[in-house]
Amino acid sequence: MTVDDTGSGADAGRRVDPPAVSAALDREDSRPAPLDREDSPPAPLDRQDDQRAPAAFDRGELQHIASGEDPLTLRLETLILGAERRYTPFQAARSAGVSMELASRFWRAMGFADIGQAKALTEADVLALRRLAGLVEAGLLSEAMAVQVARSTGQTTARLAEWQIDSFLEGLTEPPEPGMTRTEVTYPLIELLLPELEEFLVYVWRRQLAAATGRVVQAGDDEEMVDRRLAVAFADLVGFTRLTRRMEEEELGELVEAFETTAADLVAARGGRLIKTLGDEVLYAADDAGTAAEIALRLIETMANDETMPELRVGMAFGTVTTRMGDVFGTTVNLASRLTSIAPRDAVLVDSAFAEELIRSGEAPASEAEAAELAATAEKEGEEPPAYRFALRPMWQRPVRGLGVVEPWLLTRRDGEG
Repeated sequence: MTVDDTGSGADAGRRVDPPAVSAALDREDSRPAPLDREDSPPAPLDRQDDQRAPAAFDRGELQHIASGEDPLTLRLETLILGAERRYTPFQAARSAGVSMELASRFWRAMGFADIGQAKALTEADVLALRRLAGLVEAGLLSEAMAVQVARSTGQTTARLAEWQIDSFLEGLTEPPEPGMTRTEVTYPLIELLLPELEEFLVYVWRRQLAAATGRVVQAGDDEEMVDRRLAVAFADLVGFTRLTRRMEEEELGELVEAFETTAADLVAARGGRLIKTLGDEVLYAADDAGTAAEIALRLIETMANDETMPELRVGMAFGTVTTRMGDVFGTTVNLASRLTSIAPRDAVLVDSAFAEELIRSGEAPASEAEAAELAATAEKEGEEPPAYRFALRPMWQRPVRGLGVVEPWLLTRRDGEG
């Protein structure tokens, strides 16, 4: 793997090459072993030459080790956080100039467990508290909104961190030489990857923030910034519960990952937004019905061409949606979910509002009879007939739990389209 950083600053031009990993491992092997006695002086560390956490532990670290904490875990924590433990929660809150109650609300919102008054916090924790509290004091955010910012950021990054450790690092930390342990590889690997992943995370976040801001600014009025009219769709693997009984865990994990990856790529490529994945189901949204319909049919077609994949069914609805913390809520979302549960295998069901939106935008005819009539008229007048992308067929009305009677429509491609 090679990563080029063409940005400015001290890290400009940084590269991560395979030889660098070996060199890092060699440096790691040459470091002195941790001290066995608390009264032995720690080995000096010239931080201008080596920015990593010392292999010889200071008195505070030795106290943690004596209490049963793993020394490598402490070194990895110091490497990742960029600072050593200095504060109890009370001390951190006081240093940040916020109440202990507010500090606890922020930490819990970010997903961090209560630690009593253990000395486990760093300067970074204090700075984060100051920043959130400063936004509230300046009137830029209400206290409730600051807590929401903390919660949404914590939930998103927690999932990302878990994935990176469970999948990404697990695959990369296979011992390169016989006799080496995974833990011996982990520290130098994280040391090399951490700055690159950090910069990439910030880049992707800025890109996503720019895209989301653009969508909000284009909204027609202030109400549409929160409650917007969107096309919402659920795509669900058929018979997934039965598969879980027949497949090995590793096979099942590979199938779910393949499904989620395929769905995410198709949704993004066609202009939709993946809201969340639920193992055997994905939820996505699009600003217009035509985009959502194209994604749904592409998903069906792609999965049908993969013999390893189960059949798929999709349910979609169009209407007002409330967005909160990157998720979507409301009757439209519930209706899309219900339509998914009753959709035939390898088929797409939409609600009447979705069908009306496709008809209004000229992407589907109201009926095949109307399409034939318009085509005949156009031919008589020497004009091109309307080019419809999709076809709609009304299904039997049926009651749906919690939503009353709905009229589903079967969505397909027009002949020759695709």
